[in-house]
Amino acid sequence: MSRQTVRQALQQLTNEGLLSSGRGRGRTVRSQARLRWHLSHFEHRGSHSADADAWAAEVQDQGRVPLQEVSVGLEIPPKVVAERLRLDAEQDIVVVRRRVRYVDDVPFQLAESYFPEDLARGTALMQPKNVSAPGGLLASIGHPQQRLVDEIQVRMPTRDESARLGLPAGTPVAEHMRTGYDAEGRPVRVMVTVAPGDRHTLVYELDAS
Repeated sequence: MSRQTVRQALQQLTNEGLLSSGRGRGRTVRSQARLRWHLSHFEHRGSHSADADAWAAEVQDQGRVPLQEVSVGLEIPPKVVAERLRLDAEQDIVVVRRRVRYVDDVPFQLAESYFPEDLARGTALMQPKNVSAPGGLLASIGHPQQRLVDEIQVRMPTRDESARLGLPAGTPVAEHMRTGYDAEGRPVRVMVTVAPGDRHTLVYELDAS
């Protein structure tokens, strides 16, 4: 078998997500252990300990190790986020919490949570670290989420997303957007999560009655 044939075979396996490649370490077999992400339970106040981070608890429930890198900023939101928060996409400011989420030291998700500035400024939401509170952080500042609306689209990742998540060529991602509303019907948060298709199984449990 020629070297060219071997290279083509290795490249094909890499494109299919079966091998990973990196500078100085050749190619290795990729782990196929998926995270089951139960979106109908995720952030439900009755699903986990009151003080637990919902995502970390989900990972730990599956016997795996979670880690999150957090950064916080003030910025003009993307148009799609501004529309869901009912804000002016050219003038209104939001607080955004960005996280890179790891499972067993492997980057699994990119998550961005957007909050109206008037709700979040001066609260724990501004802290660039993992923070939690009984019932959720929004509940702790007087705006518990009473209703959640999910939107999911499957697409190819951007170049930046591919690099940050270490995605093999040809790997699609699921973009999960969740908008939370308080008791008065005001949208109080939009969370956008990018989840690689080769690392997740998205699970919904629905009442058929």
